[in-house]
This record gives sequence, C-alpha cells and structure tokens, in this order.
Amino acid sequence: MNAVELLAEITDVGRDRTRGGYSRHLATAAGSDLRDWFAEQARRRGLDVETDRNGNVWAWWGAPGPDAVVTGSHLDSVPGGGAFDGPLGVASALAAVQDLAGRGFAPARPLAVVVFAEEEGGRFGVPCLGSRLLTGDLDADRARALRDADGVSLADALTARGDDPSTLGPDPERLARVGRFVELHVEQGRALDVPVGIGSAIVAHGRWRLRFTGRGDHAGTTALTDRRDPMIPAAATVLAARRAAARAGDTRATVGRLVPNPGGTNVIASSVDLWLDVRTPAGDPGPVVDDVLGAAREAAHAEGCTVALTVESLSPAVTFDDALAARLAAAVPGAPMLATAAGHDAGVLAAHVPAGMLHVRNPTGVSHAPDEHAEDGDVECGARALADVLEELAR
Repeated sequence: MNAVELLAEITDVGRDRTRGGYSRHLATAAGSDLRDWFAEQARRRGLDVETDRNGNVWAWWGAPGPDAVVTGSHLDSVPGGGAFDGPLGVASALAAVQDLAGRGFAPARPLAVVVFAEEEGGRFGVPCLGSRLLTGDLDADRARALRDADGVSLADALTARGDDPSTLGPDPERLARVGRFVELHVEQGRALDVPVGIGSAIVAHGRWRLRFTGRGDHAGTTALTDRRDPMIPAAATVLAARRAAARAGDTRATVGRLVPNPGGTNVIASSVDLWLDVRTPAGDPGPVVDDVLGAAREAAHAEGCTVALTVESLSPAVTFDDALAARLAAAVPGAPMLATAAGHDAGVLAAHVPAGMLHVRNPTGVSHAPDEHAEDGDVECGARALADVLEELAR
C-alpha cells in the first residue's frame, strides 16, 4: 500500500460531524483506533512494535539500538482539523519502509517509525505532549494533572485506557537511541510551489491562558452600571491581540478558544477563560504577550474584574541541524528550504538530537481546518523523498 492508500484506510476514523474535519484525541476511541491501525500496519511490514512509558508508539526495523534513524509524526488532531496534519507523516513513513524493503535495502543501523502522543494538545492543552515527556521538557507531575474540557485528568484518562500514568516522565535511555530524527509533514501555508521542501527552522511560539473573573448575574435584571461582566475585558483582549501583533510586525497573535463559566445564554458569566497563541520570528514572544496583558488588565479594571495569566507552553525558536539539512538536500535535489511558524515534535527533539523536516505542498494553504489538502501526486513524491532520505541516513 502506498501513502495515499494508507491515508484512505483511516478516512472515517474520528470524523467530527459537528465541526467538520476530524477530532482525534489522546485516550479516546478515535485515538485508540488509530494507534491500533498503526501497530497493525507496522507489523505487516515486519516491524516490531512497542509503546514507551509516555504513550509514544515505536515500530522498529531491526533490533532497537544506538544511533538509530527515526522518522514519524503524530495521529491526533486539533478539534475539527484536517486529514493530513500528522497522519501524512505517519503514512509516508510506513510507505517509505515498504519502498525501501522493495528496493532490497537493509539498514546498517536501527531504523524506527514513531507516533508521538498528543502533538496538537487538542484534549489536554499542552502541544507535543509525548515528545516533551520523553525529553524531560515537561514535568511528569504537571502532565498527570492536566485536565480536558470535561475535567478528566490525563492520569485518569490513561488509567481508563489501561495504562499506568505513574510511568510518565523523562526516558533518557530511549532518547539516547535516536541518532537522527526526520519528520515529514504537510506544509501549513503557501510557501511551497514544488511538491517537497526541507525545513530550516521553527519560529518561537507559545500558549497563554488568561482568566477574567467578575460576578455572575442575571442577563435581564442586572443594570449595565451594576455589572462586573468578565466577557467585556475578554472581548477587548481579542482585539488587543490583533493590534499587538500588527504593531510587532511579522507576528501572529490569535485567540482561538474562549470559555465562559457557566456559559448560559441568559447569564452574565462569573469568569471567562481565554487562550492566546503567539508566534514570532523575533525570537521572544514576551513583548507581544506583555502588550496584550497590559490591555487585558486595563479592560478588566474598567469593568471591575480581575485577570490572571498562566503560561501553558513556551517553545523557543528552533534552527534544524545544518549537517542533517545538508544530507536531506543531497537526498532530495532541488527541494527549497523553508521556515515554519507551526510547532512540531521535530522542534522538541531538535534540542536533544539532530533533527530535520520534510514538507509536502499544500495547495489550499489551509491547515488545522477541513480544507487542508495535499494532492495524491505530491503525497507520493513526499513518501519517495522520505525513503531516499532514510536510505541515505541508514546505510
């Protein structure tokens, strides 16, 4: 099966009938079905499958060992996401292994395909959860205490799935096996005019939660002058984020999630949680966040409310390994280099091992939404390019 056919096998898994697209999250039925699908496909290709202490699934060609060449991506999605973000890299990795076997290639060093857990943070809020736990970039106790929108903790979700949350945490022995990591991913903008590009960098980015607290009351009987409505400063903050990003230049600031409590139509909220996403090539998103927070505090004070800021994740700018990038360029002649403002597991691993990325053209330029797309021919070009890269690295 080629990468297109592999993607077709999971086209009905995790469809979101409300939002459109897909909602595939950690420790849900869809998430478990996808992990089972990957394990079955890997075994069909003669790979040995194991799950590590952090819920990442590894499929090994040959015995696990040091200086391994590792590829892969993730299978989870944002709420209502597209079909390619994550699964394209996994399907392409499986297809590349099959391609190499068909060429009669036998890797001279260990080779593995990995599926990282909860890359998007779609259920528990922290992106690249599996790779951050693996590398020790996320505290295990903090991870176990993470809660989804229904109040279910990560620890309880893993226990319900039959896993042991006490094992979460750094895995230096496994990390030491990785000699090089290459992630293939659908391009998440319109930077490519050829089928395949090579990743050069990831810009700095982070997520912050602002909680506005006021006083819950009746929507019909409470005079405007008597209100302490946290929705007012929350709304002002959405606009402040756009203005702050525009002032900073070549910076993105987005409020994509806002949750009022208790959330009734005829109720003045008692509190509002708002999540801010900031990405900047300047290297430090702090000044933009400070700009937004200043506006939020001013608006909250004017309404008689308070605001508290919590850092949920912060990822510094990443420049991928130059030597590995040169080898990728040699294996994929003519592929352009491009930086991205999207976060990836490769960006987390890059602080610990040589890491790189391949990007496959997205003609719509849309990502994290149902219109995300890659043409079949480009998907196949990407899988072949990945096979060429793995052959170059593992011989």
